[in-house]
Amino acid sequence: MVPGKRFDRYHELGQHAFGEKLGLWIVVPQQLVVQVGVNIVYMVTGGKSLKKFHDLVCSDCKDIRLTYFIMIFASLQFVLSHLPNLNSITVVSLAAAVMSLSYSTIAWGATLNKGVQPDVDYSYKASTKTGAVFDFFAALGDIAFAYAGHNVVLEIQATIPSTPEKPSKKPMWRGAFLAYVVVAICYFPVALIGYWYYGNSVEDNILISLEKPAWLIATANMFVVVHVIGSYQIYAMAVFDMLETALVKKLHFSPSFMLRFVTRTVYVGFTMVVGICIPFFGGLLSFFGGFAFAPTTYFLPCIMWLSIYKPKKFSFSWIANWACIVLGISLMIVSPIGALRHIILTAKDYEFFS
Repeated sequence: MVPGKRFDRYHELGQHAFGEKLGLWIVVPQQLVVQVGVNIVYMVTGGKSLKKFHDLVCSDCKDIRLTYFIMIFASLQFVLSHLPNLNSITVVSLAAAVMSLSYSTIAWGATLNKGVQPDVDYSYKASTKTGAVFDFFAALGDIAFAYAGHNVVLEIQATIPSTPEKPSKKPMWRGAFLAYVVVAICYFPVALIGYWYYGNSVEDNILISLEKPAWLIATANMFVVVHVIGSYQIYAMAVFDMLETALVKKLHFSPSFMLRFVTRTVYVGFTMVVGICIPFFGGLLSFFGGFAFAPTTYFLPCIMWLSIYKPKKFSFSWIANWACIVLGISLMIVSPIGALRHIILTAKDYEFFS
């Protein structure tokens, strides 16, 4: 965008668009909420998938609380969080991508094998119009959450070497395009086949709805665990970078192994505790999708574009960006409302640390 200037962080682009101080205050808090929110959701997802794996493999064993499985998942993150940077988790990230394709294919394949349920119901889950509207709001948040990888796109692109002859934007664009093709291959068969065969009784995580063949569903749940192990680190690395930079530059801590160790351990511990206290996968997805992902996905980039490029009023670019801004702000308002209602209703029958 600026000759000779490379923006390696989302907030650097925000500072260029809005000014040094204002840019930081606009971008960093929202980006932090996105990354911390994703890590909390992944903590819950990892724990639930481990529990499902245990229940399928050892159906006669004593029931173990979800809390303990979240703690087991967190213990893996305590170790991986001490890797130095995103380049260090390339193998983990690649494994996560392969796992996504694998467990998604197993999910819709096993659903096809099971067949349409005899009592399938395609009506709304909610019994009232008000409930249906709130569920619709929450669903919008789910969709916003599902397409959220670009919240760390600049941080990822920063790991790619760039020269005037071979700018990093070219391989990054190819990578982003391929990523969304894979996302579509993962999501659409699961969504369409899952709803066709289960109707409104399908769980937030379709793998929780499936039971047989036990070995295949157990394998798929373990694939989910591997996926979220890698995905957790992709978002956590950006948080570590922010926290450690702030501690060194603002609070004048000396950069050291101990600083890294304490900062990263405390952060993983924090996401673990929150995940244990609020293990509501669907509600968390909707809330963070609307509250955090909508700003950084839909309207912040558009506001930056309008601020920097200043397209002609009522041109296609001007109209398209303003349409996204209105959509994003609407999403940010209504989705958390639906999600909070969902969490409150779910929490009525929930016992903490159960």
